[in-house]
Amino acid sequence: MDQSLQFQIENQPDFATLRVQLAPGQSILAEPSAMATMSANVKLVSSVKGGAMGALSRSFSGESVVLNTFTAEGAPGEVWFAPGPMGDLRHVRMNGQNLVLQRGAFVASSPGVTLAAKWQGLKGFFSGEGLALQGASGEGDLFFGTFGAILEIDVKGDYVVDTGCLVAFEDTLSYKVTALPKPSGGINLKSFLLGGEGLVCRFSGTGRLWIQTRGIGPLLRWVNPFRPLPKKG
Repeated sequence: MDQSLQFQIENQPDFATLRVQLAPGQSILAEPSAMATMSANVKLVSSVKGGAMGALSRSFSGESVVLNTFTAEGAPGEVWFAPGPMGDLRHVRMNGQNLVLQRGAFVASSPGVTLAAKWQGLKGFFSGEGLALQGASGEGDLFFGTFGAILEIDVKGDYVVDTGCLVAFEDTLSYKVTALPKPSGGINLKSFLLGGEGLVCRFSGTGRLWIQTRGIGPLLRWVNPFRPLPKKG
């Protein structure tokens, strides 16, 4: 089993940071640009994990094809990670289960955690929020981040999530991308066309969902009217 990482998640919930203490020879993998600071004896190596197929898989999921590996050499060391979005962080200890992450959610993991794209076909193409998912499996520690606060929801049956608020879910849940349903059944075309709700993921089964309380799309639409416009002529 992958050796557990010693860590603290600090500055929650708005500007969460991850502080990892590495034993001599211990490593952690992270997305490029996530590192904020580290001990001088920590060695950084950038590489394409999983070879050409691994790089292709990660590019399909909307993630960088390169991962950074941080290793403490000769003595204990520490690394601080600060994800780009203003929000929270979550930790999951992977013990053989499979999680699915939305694009941009992955922050860092133990070397024993494997990441691979999950092909969504038309579900991803028509999601309206760039739904690009990657699977996480294996043994070790997994850290993922959110935009805004994070909600953990245990699903038993059916549950509906806006595609822009989806962060992660257990693969025991099945889902389909659709317009917001009406309580009586069928598609609520009025909400879809006029209400600004867009498309949603309808989950079914039993498992856990992680949902963020803010979405990039609504933020951009809110900011857009305040953009300075170039002067004409």
